[in-house]
Amino acid sequence: MKKIGLDLKLSMNLVNFNKGLVTKKFNEFFYVDILENKKIAQNNRFLCKCRKNIKYQQKNIFVGDRVILNEINHRDKTAIIENLLERKNIINRPAVANISDIYIIHSVEHPKLNFSQLSDFLINAESLMVKVSLILTKSDLITTSKQAHLFEKFTNWGYEPKILSLTANDDLKDLICELNTNQCSIFMGPSGVGKTTLLNKIMPNVNRATSTISNKIKRGKNTTRNIELFQLSRESYIVDTPGFNIINNYIKPKDIAILFPEFKNQIIQNGLRCKFRDCLHIDEPGCKLNKKFERYKFYKNLIRDSKNLSHQIQAN
Repeated sequence: MKKIGLDLKLSMNLVNFNKGLVTKKFNEFFYVDILENKKIAQNNRFLCKCRKNIKYQQKNIFVGDRVILNEINHRDKTAIIENLLERKNIINRPAVANISDIYIIHSVEHPKLNFSQLSDFLINAESLMVKVSLILTKSDLITTSKQAHLFEKFTNWGYEPKILSLTANDDLKDLICELNTNQCSIFMGPSGVGKTTLLNKIMPNVNRATSTISNKIKRGKNTTRNIELFQLSRESYIVDTPGFNIINNYIKPKDIAILFPEFKNQIIQNGLRCKFRDCLHIDEPGCKLNKKFERYKFYKNLIRDSKNLSHQIQAN
């Protein structure tokens, strides 16, 4: 009888464990959606706190994390986060885990397009080794010839931009279809470029607050205060993030070239190999890569900054 009772108790404990997806974090609490067969269960969002031992193990929980839940109370919709599952990746700013696709969003006007800033966003996104796409907004503020010029420019950068006005004239069917095939997409970019407006157009039921551009500083105002995952389908989420200026993460000089599609396409698709394995594609003998592309000056500056930072790290 004791063995049967013990087996029953173990069985009941196993039933109480579920995998979940963290969709929002605030203070010491988390909203977590329960997963069934790797898909989001219907109407199964729980308010959760972390088990203390997670904190002692210095495991920080972020939006996008997959976790193990215990002590699930279906009546009160509460549970305890028992453990953290292995991450695929993590973005430190904003703090989001397990991203499958990154959409860098910038406006062509109001605020004005800053090519250096946009390049920094793209490089940092590429460093996560996920699919990176570019969306340009407020296209109604520029001429069709300027739109064509920007399309050609960014195609040469290695991206085929989606150019949107964020008005009623946009056809978002292809973008929505694409987002539905992604597991977890994130919208990233500075304040005021239309990230939240685009999210509202894709998911009208979300109805997130938006704001106008500041006339004084000519920049956007943050209306998105918290990072949150919004459920697009049973298998896909979109992350809306507060606007921010990118902080370049340290990238080793030898790893920078692959973050530029202009180089990456030559190395991977065309199979070009330089004479020396540690070639940084600056002025080394035997370098076989074509450096005649617009962003090469950004590349050289990034190599220089990375070398300087590497020397500082070694000195300390």
